[in-house]
Amino acid sequence: MTDSRQPGLRAQSVYRALRRAIIEQALKPGMKLPEDSIGEQLGVSRTLVREAFGRLAVEGLVELKPNRGASVAYPTLEEARDVFDVRRGLERLVAENLAGRLTAAQAAELEDHVRQEDKAHGQDGPESIRLAGEFHIKLAEMTGNALLLRYVQEVSSRCSLILAIYGRPHSSECAVSEHRQLIEALRAGDGARAAHLMDHHLQAVVTRALLTPRAERDIRDLLAPYALSEGLNPP
Repeated sequence: MTDSRQPGLRAQSVYRALRRAIIEQALKPGMKLPEDSIGEQLGVSRTLVREAFGRLAVEGLVELKPNRGASVAYPTLEEARDVFDVRRGLERLVAENLAGRLTAAQAAELEDHVRQEDKAHGQDGPESIRLAGEFHIKLAEMTGNALLLRYVQEVSSRCSLILAIYGRPHSSECAVSEHRQLIEALRAGDGARAAHLMDHHLQAVVTRALLTPRAERDIRDLLAPYALSEGLNPP
């Protein structure tokens, strides 16, 4: 069956499939990303794969090295600390901007998301990390500040990758309770408390991380569910 979608839509699907596979840790940090195998599995040209690599490299999720190809990024511990420092500053700003401006509909959307996090607790580590990151991106979206949203999306993606390397199975329940406290502070319009809770929450994420990297399957098998979810049709 041939995919009749326009090249632009297919390129976006390839990007999304690879990004999710990295964030959900199917493609592990440091793993080599051969264009031919990925293109074959996703049913697309190497050109579209290279385009996706370029976008993911800008986000810090993929490393591109001359004559060595692409691989999933593997940030050092020092780089990981720097990323979290930047994220804490950005998300304090998100909390301060959103406090007192959260609508009832937005609060309901956040509470629904937290319920999804509750369901994922104890069942799927990568899913918990993805949902936690999406909670923070939702908050940034709700500020209405497009530039702030872009920066939060980038650091949140990098932090998910970092947790895949250095994180242990941390307490999702604890993280979910922190998200609930944050929603209450935002709803109450307490900017100082919301900023403090956000800072404490992100520092707790860092504290719950281990300093030991984790201990690899064929890349085609790893990408199969992501190709399916994006409607890509390998031969």
